[in-house]
Amino acid sequence: MKYSMGIDAGGTYTDSIIIRDSDGKVLDSNKALTTYPDLLAGIRNSIDGLDQKYLKDIKLVSVSTTLATNTILEKTGYPVGLIFVGDYELPEKLPVDYYTVVAGGHDHHGAELVPLDMEAVRAFVRKLGDTVSAFAVSSYFSVRNPAHELAIKESIQELTGLPVVCGHELSLDLGAYERGVTAYLNAQLIPIADQFIRSIKEEMEHRGMDARLLMLKCDGSVVGINEALEKPIESIFSGPAASLVGASHLSGLKTCAVIDVGGTSTDVSMVEDGLPELCPEGAVVGGWQTKVKAIRMETSAMGGDSHVWVKGMKINIGPRRVIPLCVAAVKYPDFLETLKMGKTPAALRLEENVQPTKFFIKTGVVPTELGTYEKEIFERVEDTPTSLSDIFWKLEKKPSPHLLDSLIRKRLVQAIGFTPTDALHVLGEYTAWDAEASKVGAKLLERYTQTDSLELCKQIKQEVARNMALNLMSYILKDVAPREIEKIILSDKFAQFRMKLPVVLIGGPVVAFTEEIKQILDADIVVPKYAEVGNAVGALVGKGIKRVEILIKNTYAKDRKRLVLVFSPAGRETFGSFPEALEHANTLGKKLVMDYMTEAGLDKGHVQISVDRKDISLSEAGTVPVETKLVFVGVGMPKT
Repeated sequence: MKYSMGIDAGGTYTDSIIIRDSDGKVLDSNKALTTYPDLLAGIRNSIDGLDQKYLKDIKLVSVSTTLATNTILEKTGYPVGLIFVGDYELPEKLPVDYYTVVAGGHDHHGAELVPLDMEAVRAFVRKLGDTVSAFAVSSYFSVRNPAHELAIKESIQELTGLPVVCGHELSLDLGAYERGVTAYLNAQLIPIADQFIRSIKEEMEHRGMDARLLMLKCDGSVVGINEALEKPIESIFSGPAASLVGASHLSGLKTCAVIDVGGTSTDVSMVEDGLPELCPEGAVVGGWQTKVKAIRMETSAMGGDSHVWVKGMKINIGPRRVIPLCVAAVKYPDFLETLKMGKTPAALRLEENVQPTKFFIKTGVVPTELGTYEKEIFERVEDTPTSLSDIFWKLEKKPSPHLLDSLIRKRLVQAIGFTPTDALHVLGEYTAWDAEASKVGAKLLERYTQTDSLELCKQIKQEVARNMALNLMSYILKDVAPREIEKIILSDKFAQFRMKLPVVLIGGPVVAFTEEIKQILDADIVVPKYAEVGNAVGALVGKGIKRVEILIKNTYAKDRKRLVLVFSPAGRETFGSFPEALEHANTLGKKLVMDYMTEAGLDKGHVQISVDRKDISLSEAGTVPVETKLVFVGVGMPKT
């Protein structure tokens, strides 16, 4: 008998499941706390909770994770130097610490517009020194000719030896700025993806598991592990994608909307006739517009472990994720007494890091270079939960608490605080952890809001449910401004949103929010069995899907001789006639699909390839088109 294992390492929990290959039945599942920032211990604990008799016969391990999504939402990615090549119109306030624009670029036919200013590139690289961990490059019309991007990549690697990500390697869509953003985010994630995948491999080797390793992409398909290491940006929504595929599988619904509540975010998506709905213009995450083909989804930085904090008597939820008080009290036995004895700051001083329920703890990562004040603060943080007052009260010069954000971004320090998960513990609707710690935290916040702690937790729960409904309605009514939708939700005494589409809830204690959602939505709300590990299920039932786009353009050379240009992931090629170019494109597209399936370890004998062709012509039918776009879609199943 052969089995497959699915693993999802989320922001809070690492879920694992075992499925029997013959009929797809879930045989066992387990949840364990994700260990941060080193995920290996959490993965080991999750697998330890499974029935060990199945492990020797596991032939496939497939992984999904919200790690990349959470990194972008929480702005904790590694520092990257971004290089734009060409005449760019950049946003007035580009939220990138290290970037430059240099001369260069090509036109829409791939001809060089301006020579590349390589000296400016080298000067930028030398100026950054050891400040960054990788570089990203986006050149104007690099999808037509990547020569400038490739030249910069080679030069930087010679100078620094650091990873360099090129825009054309990730997307062949037009939009040089968005390709730059995609490359920038991908470069931020490379060290994180490397650590994550290495952890999985080490655990498999340690257990003697002779199994192939796949990862779920953000379009709901699986990918070979080598490509996952090169393009971690494609895993930005792999957790939500896994939940979407898993929700459809567990509920038996081929068409449904899915609300996935994780530790850091709430995500809404849809599957129709068994296939995830994709976002053709590229995924948006953390305010960034990327060129990554992902499931179309509505996401917000509000999840079960979002930080609940008070300012001006107002309750705020998120966007940062923290360890819930109830979880911290189990992980650190003395924490409950520390929480009870903590000092309460003055109401006027309250901000996100200055809260009676906010504590900090070292992650175990050894710092390399820290500023003077950063070092002082870091040395005051203990290996057990440390309050803000304990960190600052002995320092002669009082640095800003915002410096703690820098230590969190560098993964040196992790925060503990009150969360919606704590609110559910106070209300008695979820009791997996230490409810007393949650109650103590609620009482501390009660003083600043002048609201009874039980009522306060009901408000927090209601706000999370409203956020879930708002995300769903924004997803369905994509042409309606979220502010207008929010007005409807806030007036739920007089209006209710009717949905013919069934809504599946996935994630931890989602069943606790069912009644609040039903007050806003008139819909068939489904919470399937194994909803708490739906993402791990989805990691296994995902198919191998590869999309290849090839563009054929008719043009003229300077001597007025007709040329046919072919633009593909393999580069720019020139042909003398359209039929010759079309034949080559068809052969190349199918070859690229099959090469991908081979690299990913998918079953080549069960790959179906469809080809969609769109022609643009300026005259009557039957003439050679000005432009032809071919989209090859291959669908295969993992070998078992």
